[in-house]
Amino acid sequence: MSAEPPPPPPPPPLTEPPQTPPSAGPARADVAVSARSLTKRFGTTVAVDGLHLDVPRGAFFGLLGPNGAGKTTTLRMVTGLLRPDAGQVLLEGVDVWEDPPRVKDRIGVLPEDLQLFDRLRGRELLTYTGLLRGLDADVVEDRAGQLLDVFDLTGSRDELVVDYSHGMRKKVALAAALLHSPRVLFLDEPFEAIDPVSGRTIRTVLQRFTADGGTVVLSSHVMALVEQLCDHVAIVAHGQVVDAGPLAEVAGDGSLEDRFVHLVGAREVGEGALGWLGSSSD
Repeated sequence: MSAEPPPPPPPPPLTEPPQTPPSAGPARADVAVSARSLTKRFGTTVAVDGLHLDVPRGAFFGLLGPNGAGKTTTLRMVTGLLRPDAGQVLLEGVDVWEDPPRVKDRIGVLPEDLQLFDRLRGRELLTYTGLLRGLDADVVEDRAGQLLDVFDLTGSRDELVVDYSHGMRKKVALAAALLHSPRVLFLDEPFEAIDPVSGRTIRTVLQRFTADGGTVVLSSHVMALVEQLCDHVAIVAHGQVVDAGPLAEVAGDGSLEDRFVHLVGAREVGEGALGWLGSSSD
C-alpha cells in the first residue's frame, strides 16, 4: 500500500496584521459603525488587510480610495453582503454576522453594481421591497408615492425598470433603500450617471436624513462632491485606512485631493512622456 501524500502547505500569510488586534468592544452611543481587523482575501490577493474604521453616529461619512483600494469589498462586508475572513463589525452595537436580520432592519444599501428586478414596474419594485421588509401595505403605498414624487419618477412609476435609464435606476434603487427608514445608509458611487437636477434633489434628501439623526457612508471618487457633502472622511489604500477623522483635520491646510494624493501616492508623469500627443502627423 502506497503512503498517503503529505498535506498541502498552508497558504501564504497575510501581510502582517496587528499582533493583538483590538476588539470592537462594547457598543458606543456615538459610533454608528465600528470595524476591527476586517480582512478579506481572494486567492493570494489581499483586498482588505486588517482594516479598522469608526463612523460617528449622524455623520455624513466619505470613504475614499483609489481603484482597487478595498472600498467596495469593505462596504460589502460591513453591510453583510460578503463574509470577512477575519474581523468584527458592529452596526449600532449589533454584530453584523451574529444577528444579520436585526442589522438589515437598520441599514439601507445602494451598491455600485445595481441588481434590480428589471421586470417589475417602478411602483411594483418599491411595493415589493416594502412588503418584503414587513411594512404595512398602507405605509408602503404612502412612502412609495412620496419617494417616487421626490425623485421625479411618478410619471415613470408604471414603466418596467428594465426600460429605465441608468440614472433612473439609481434613483429608484435609492428610493428602495430609503423606504423602510433605515438608521444607516451605505451608498457606493450614488451620483454616477445622475443629472445635475436629480443630483441636487438627492443631496437635499441625504442632508435631511443626516440632520434627522441618520448616518450616511458614501463611497465616491469625486473629491469636490465629498468636500461639499461630508463632515468626516476615511482614506483607504492597500486595504487599510491610512487616515480618518473630521474632513477639516484630514485635509489639513491644503485640499482634500492634495492630502489624498499624498497618502495614496501618485505616479508622476515626466515632461518627456507622451510627447507625441498633440503633435502633427504631417
